Amino acid sequence: MTEDRSVLTREAAAPDLALRYGPRVEHVADGWRGDARAARRPLVVIVHGGFWRPEYDRAHTHPMAAAIRDAGWTVASIEYRRVPGDPDATVRDVTEALAVVPGELGGHDGRVVTVGHSAGGHLVLWAAIAAPAPQQAGTLALAPVADLRLAQRLELDGGAVVDFLGADASTREDLDPVRLPAPPGPTVLVHGVSDEIVPITVAESYAVGQPGSRLVAVPGAAHFAVIDPLSAAWPTVLAELSRLGD
Repeated sequence: MTEDRSVLTREAAAPDLALRYGPRVEHVADGWRGDARAARRPLVVIVHGGFWRPEYDRAHTHPMAAAIRDAGWTVASIEYRRVPGDPDATVRDVTEALAVVPGELGGHDGRVVTVGHSAGGHLVLWAAIAAPAPQQAGTLALAPVADLRLAQRLELDGGAVVDFLGADASTREDLDPVRLPAPPGPTVLVHGVSDEIVPITVAESYAVGQPGSRLVAVPGAAHFAVIDPLSAAWPTVLAELSRLGD
């Protein structure tokens, strides 16, 4: 199946404000203020994908962030360091962003739902166990790299897991969501059945290893459909977000 990547470069509504959560250039987040509905809902914190590689940043999340805002939520999309071979810098940044950003952005009820795509899905699944946001209400992982050992065996994106870790995945079980304790809150994975970039078998492995989670398979959907507001998969994403937040 040919992947539609148009969402990665599509123009979208600019964020309402920029936030900082630390001193480094990557320690930033974009914020979109929701309407009156958002005040009764959690903040949505988006963690972008890109196989943890430096060439992919949060800019491609703007269409989905704006669409979630339009659906009645306040939204933040965080940046983080993406340094090959230094995964600890990445997870430190995600930890700090989840601790700081919710308090810096009003217009929500104080709870947080984290939403991550691809490598960002890995990061939100990891954070749900190792570094949850204050008052975290749930985790929504979209086409996540949820099992690092399996992703390494599949050689996703030409060896992205080893590039990220700087080591074999078996040496960093502390960063592998499927091998950590069960997340304390609701955890939902939405994955396209036709995803050829991160095959759904990766999410299925997580669902077996973490049986308290729920996997929603989307027929006909590829990798980027789950972050594309123009795709047929998008209503499923919004429905699962509402189930977590409402």
